[in-house]
Amino acid sequence: RQRQMCIRDSSYSEERVRLLNVLTKEKLLKKENVQQAYDVLKSVVRHTPLQYDAYLSQKYDCQVYLKREDLQVVRSFKLRGAYYGITQLSEEKRKKGVVCASAGNHAQGVAWTCKKMGIPAVIFMPTTTPKQKIEQVKFFGKGYATIQLIGDTFDDSAKAAQKYCQQESLTFIAPFNDLQTMSGQGSLAVEIYQDMVKDGIQIDYMLSAIGGGGLISGISAYMKAVSPQTKIIGVEPNGAASMAEAFKVGHPVTLQTMDKFVDGAAVSTVGDLTYLNAHEYVDQLVTVAEGHVCTTILELYNKEAIVAEPAGALSVSALDNISSEIVGKTVVCVVSGGNNDIGRMQEIKERSLVYEGEQLYYVVNFPQRPGALKEFVNQILNADDDITKFEYTKKVNRGKGPVLIGIQLGKRENVAQLQRRLSAFDPQYIDLKENQMLYEMMV
Repeated sequence: RQRQMCIRDSSYSEERVRLLNVLTKEKLLKKENVQQAYDVLKSVVRHTPLQYDAYLSQKYDCQVYLKREDLQVVRSFKLRGAYYGITQLSEEKRKKGVVCASAGNHAQGVAWTCKKMGIPAVIFMPTTTPKQKIEQVKFFGKGYATIQLIGDTFDDSAKAAQKYCQQESLTFIAPFNDLQTMSGQGSLAVEIYQDMVKDGIQIDYMLSAIGGGGLISGISAYMKAVSPQTKIIGVEPNGAASMAEAFKVGHPVTLQTMDKFVDGAAVSTVGDLTYLNAHEYVDQLVTVAEGHVCTTILELYNKEAIVAEPAGALSVSALDNISSEIVGKTVVCVVSGGNNDIGRMQEIKERSLVYEGEQLYYVVNFPQRPGALKEFVNQILNADDDITKFEYTKKVNRGKGPVLIGIQLGKRENVAQLQRRLSAFDPQYIDLKENQMLYEMMV
């Protein structure tokens, strides 16, 4: 089925628009492309389990299955696209070496592949990449992969990698905007279909994360051919919804600002090819708040001992968005990766508590006199609240001084009465949840 593209952005030239329309007809993935990739990969990658999840099924009153790509060889689906893409190169190009850009998981897939094949790789990664992912790339590519940390975002690293390829006449292994990469990543859908048939399952909904769009393109192209009734839903973080923006205007656009917390899905511009395929095959896009993703990460770990990275938890997070639709249905969530740095867990817990309204931060003017803090604790806080942060420097020759105070609520429903008492204590108090810039600067 063809959808009419709505071209609104003048930065896209008429020639670029014409090319996109040509690509729409000639560069759409087909079931056969994904099947061919699967045939190459099936002896190399793990056939990861399609697990029935009793906890989530009970929570949402439906049948939820998790496609556990966090149990893949490199703990991510990205190995599939990297390995298949490299196998499609000529022997001459492989021997010369390859280059890639990645926020972590694609880099691990390329590093693992290059070590297995005995070929050199230069891997460009953002300076903001979690240490755990950098160390894993070193481990998987030991002796074959060289890491270059350049730029604050994936897009910065990708530009540097492309420039390096041109200078050294090497081959770039695209993380998403390439038909071979997309086909390889989509090979997990072949496994899902095989397990569907074996277990007699009819899938009503399938949810998958979107970063650059390679995974959702491969999955949707295959599933729409073998199970056209399955509704395909792509999930993006609120702060990096580049595919949703592309859908709005009819072509890829670059986000002016981006929250990099969900690092595996923090891509400011989706690809031409991934946009076209997602636009053709994906039924719905949803976005999820980063704080909600954090809550899901903790829930998966505490309830089910599943270690999901932020991008890997996106699909499960989105179940709340469609909870009323999926009652009694069969749903598959792709847990796309499990490369989570344990050093980030405190930040994840903090973000979750703030999102859930259990952790509050205020700037409050305190009287500069003895007993003011005791008065605040006794008269303002609820009996089961806890002070988690208190920063104050006494101001000379002033009657009052500002205090940064963090409060963890004993009961979330007590916030209204807390704020009423707080307003009486200081009518000019500042709720940092309503001022993101102050929150980031002070907390």
